Amino acid sequence: MTSTETRVYEAAAYLNTAEECALYLQAAIEEADGDPAIIVTALEDIAKAKCMAKLAQTADFSSIGRAADNLSFAAVTKVCKSLGLKLHAEPIAPASV
Repeated sequence: MTSTETRVYEAAAYLNTAEECALYLQAAIEEADGDPAIIVTALEDIAKAKCMAKLAQTADFSSIGRAADNLSFAAVTKVCKSLGLKLHAEPIAPASV
């Protein structure tokens, strides 16, 4: 019988460009369905990919995870800005006239 070796999936290892980070955050927002923990996890992954120490200096957080329980919208936008990202909205369906 052969054994299977597994490794922990680390999303941060695959976030190499600003575009990849933005697409990852957008996907998390779309899949969150009202669960802020999914968005916070995506922000943590992006921060890991970009170096958490830089985020802590620019966003006044020692870590996103510590702020996750009471992360306000203002904090989310501040973290996004520190990561070089911005949030945007788009219509779910075309507006009917």
